[in-house]
Amino acid sequence: MKPIRLLIAEDEIPQQDNLISLLKPHESRIEIVGTASNGNDALQLIKTLMPEVVFLDIKMPGMSGIDVAKQIAGQSRIVFITAYDQYAVQAFENEAIDYILKPVTAPRLEKTIERLENHFNHSSDIVDLYGKIENIIKVLENSSPREHLKLIRVKTGSQINFIPASKVVFFKAEEKYTIVRTSEKEYLINTPIKELEHQLDPDSFWRVHRNSIVNITRIHQIQRSFSNQMLICFKNMDERIKISRRYECRFK
Repeated sequence: MKPIRLLIAEDEIPQQDNLISLLKPHESRIEIVGTASNGNDALQLIKTLMPEVVFLDIKMPGMSGIDVAKQIAGQSRIVFITAYDQYAVQAFENEAIDYILKPVTAPRLEKTIERLENHFNHSSDIVDLYGKIENIIKVLENSSPREHLKLIRVKTGSQINFIPASKVVFFKAEEKYTIVRTSEKEYLINTPIKELEHQLDPDSFWRVHRNSIVNITRIHQIQRSFSNQMLICFKNMDERIKISRRYECRFK
């Protein structure tokens, strides 16, 4: 089977780079024919390059992924990239089309490739397929992005305080607890890092290590250690947060 010709439409360059990096081991199965960082460019490239599959981010400047999907009218198979909550995701699972829920992982991408290969190995009615895409578009248009955690509940002695998420510099797992670090103070909570990752706004809070999530609006600079380890530095703070190899692509 020839490699499936793929176009990536993703407005966040780190996310785009991450997708390309995760797809690299599958070069014999997937051929990336182009990338676009907004809906208008994506539409033009789809018409010019005629890819078999388009990875479409739902939220993009100009034309959204939904707008692009309406315009291409079944010319290419669509895999939506989405941060929408589970009730919208269930609509995808009931149709003959795939989705990738952010943050994108290698195992999830492997499943997408397998589904695409299975789809192209079995003849299907493109008209019927586009009808299913239209059903999903309707679900997305009537859905709202999930609400992100805006306040962090912390306990100090006998007092319970609520810290605005925007004031948190980073979260760091420490034994049985998670450290919540603001520029002024440090708190402990019981919520695991993995759970916090799904509750926080992914546009502001990035997982950078298995034990750390940082508020990217609070980053002052990125440094390299003597061992070439990437380190995040924050203004007026001595503590640095390590970036694991897995997440370095987001900062390059």
